[in-house]
Amino acid sequence: MTRPDATDAFQKGFDTQLTRRILHYVRPYLPLVIGGVLLALLISLAAPVFALIQRHAIDTYLSPLALGTAPDRDVLRRGLTGAALLYMGLKVVEFALQYAFTLAIGYLGQNVLRDIRADVFGKLQRLPLAYFDQNPVGRLITRVTSDVDAINQFITGGLVSLIQSSFIIVVYVVIMLSVNWQLALISFTVLPVLFLATNYFRARLRDAFRETRTQQATVNSKLNENITGMLTVQLFGRERRSALDFNLSNRALLSANENSVKWFSLFMPVVAVLGQVAVALILYFAARQILGVDASGALAGAITVGTLFAFVQLSQQLFQPIQDLADVFNNLQAAMASSERIFGVLDTDESVKDRPDARTLTNFEGSVEFRKVWFAYDQTVTADTPDTDDRWILRGIDLDIRPGESVALVGATGAGKTSVTALVSRFYDVQRGSVNVDGIDVKDLAQHDLRRHVGVVLQDVFLFAGTIESNLTLNNPDIPHERVIEACRYVGVHDYILSLDRGYQTEVRERGATLSTGQKQLLAFARALIQNPDILLVLDEATANVDTETELRIQQALTRVMQGRTSIIIAHRLSTIEHCDRIVVMRRGRIVEQGSHHQLLEKGGYYARLHRLQYAQADAAD
Repeated sequence: MTRPDATDAFQKGFDTQLTRRILHYVRPYLPLVIGGVLLALLISLAAPVFALIQRHAIDTYLSPLALGTAPDRDVLRRGLTGAALLYMGLKVVEFALQYAFTLAIGYLGQNVLRDIRADVFGKLQRLPLAYFDQNPVGRLITRVTSDVDAINQFITGGLVSLIQSSFIIVVYVVIMLSVNWQLALISFTVLPVLFLATNYFRARLRDAFRETRTQQATVNSKLNENITGMLTVQLFGRERRSALDFNLSNRALLSANENSVKWFSLFMPVVAVLGQVAVALILYFAARQILGVDASGALAGAITVGTLFAFVQLSQQLFQPIQDLADVFNNLQAAMASSERIFGVLDTDESVKDRPDARTLTNFEGSVEFRKVWFAYDQTVTADTPDTDDRWILRGIDLDIRPGESVALVGATGAGKTSVTALVSRFYDVQRGSVNVDGIDVKDLAQHDLRRHVGVVLQDVFLFAGTIESNLTLNNPDIPHERVIEACRYVGVHDYILSLDRGYQTEVRERGATLSTGQKQLLAFARALIQNPDILLVLDEATANVDTETELRIQQALTRVMQGRTSIIIAHRLSTIEHCDRIVVMRRGRIVEQGSHHQLLEKGGYYARLHRLQYAQADAAD
C-alpha cells in the first residue's frame, strides 16, 4: 500500500530522521566530506584574522599617527606595507581554500544526487502497475526532477554554508570573548531572540514549501496530461477549458510560492535587524568604555579604537554567517519537504515482488491455470471483501490452458479479458485463488524469468525515441540483425522499413507519431517475435485498429508464430479468432461459455449472439 504523501510519512519533528536518510547517501563519499570539513575549518580560522590585522594596524600605526605619537615614517611605512601584504596574501590563501572547498562539496552533491535519482528511478521500475494507476505521470516526474533538485540545492549550496558558517560562528565567538568578553556578551544578547524567530519561521516555511511542492506536482501532472492528450483536446475543442483548468492549478502554485516568499522575506530582515541591533549595543557600551565610564558611572578600563573597530567587524562578520544560515534554512526546508516526497516513493510497499526463494525455470511447457481467481484493481479490496462488491473485476475464474493451445477471450468491454492476460504476466496479484504456469503459482516465480517467456502485443503500441531497430530489439545488443529482419518479414513490415530513407536506422519520433496505426502494430508484433517467447504469446486486442489487408498479414504471421506456443488472444473482431483451438466467452468477470467457434455457434448462446450482432453491423456498414 502506498504511504501518504508528504504528511503522514514524516511529521515536522522528524527532521533529524530525514536528514539522517539524506546523509546515508553521503556516507560512500566520506573522503570528500572529510576534505570539505578540514577546508571549512581552515577557512573559518583564517576569516577573523583579517579583523585582527586591521586592529593591529589601527592601534599600532594609525591611532598614534592621529595623536602625533607615531613612529618615524620608515617604520610606519614598513609596518603598514607589511600589514597590507599580509592581508592580501591571506586573501589569496582564503580564495584557494574556498575554491577547493566549494569544488569538493559540489562533487559530493552531484554524486549524491545521482545516487538518489537512480534509487528513485529503480524503485519506480519495481513498483506494480497499480501504483501508476493511482499516481499521475507528472507527479512522478516531479519526484525525479524538481524534488531531487531541491535536495541538490541543499547539498551543493546549503551544505557549503552549513559547514563553513557553523565553524566560522564558533571561531568568531571564541575570538570575541578573548578580545573583550563584556562586549561579546552584550552582542550575544540578541541570539536568544534570533533563536526564537528562527523556530517561529521554521514551521511556517516548512508548511509553505510542502504546499509548493504539492502544487508543483499538480502543475506537472496537468501539463503532461494535456500534452499527451493534445489530439483529444484539439479534436473536441477543449483548448479553452484545458487552459482554464491549468490556470487554476497554476494560480494555486503561484499562491503557494507567494506564501513561502512572504515568510522568507520576513525572516531575512529579522536576522539583519538583529545583527544591526548587536552592532548598536556594541557601539554604545564601547563608547562608554573608551570614555572610561562603565554602565554604573564608575571608572572603567578604556579600550582602544582599534579594538572597537575590530569588534564591530567581528560582530558584523558573526551575523553574516548567521544570515548565510538563513539561506541554508530556506534550502533546508525545501529539501525537507522534497525529501518527504522522495522517501515516500522509496518507502512505498512493492505489493508485487519476488519472494526470497523465488524459482527460476529454464524450460516451460506452457500450461496456464486459473484456480478460483477473484481479482480487483482497487488495492483496498481484500480476500475478505464480499462477493457482491462491484469492485471485483474477475469473479471465481477457473480456466485450464494446455501447452501449445491457442485460446481466445471474447466478451463485452469490462468483461475482464485484459485482466486475465495481466495476471498471467503477474503485473498484478490476485486477491483470492491462484494463477499457475506449469503448475507453479506465478507468485513463486521470479518476475523477470516469467516475463522473459511471455511475448505481449498491446493495442496501444508504445514506441521509444530512437531508431526502428532499437525499438525492435529494445537496445539488446545480443539480438542479431538477421533475427530482426526475419521477424519483420514474418509480419510483413520488412519491405515498408526498407522503403524508408535510412531503413532500420530510421529515427522514430516520440510515440511513433510519423507511423500509421497499422505500421506501429506490425512493429509491435515483430518486437514480440524477436524476443522469441518460449511458452506464451499474449495478444491484447492487437488487430483492433488495423485495416483488412494488414489484418490478413498479421493472421498469416500468427499462424506460423502460434505453432507450438501457448497463445492467449483477445480480439473484438470475432473473425480473427475463429481458427483458435478454444474460445472462452466472458461476461461480467465470469466465464459463461467455452468451446470451438463452431461448437459455440451451434450452442446458440452468448457467443452466437455476439457473432450475429457483429456480422449484422458489418453488413449494415457495407
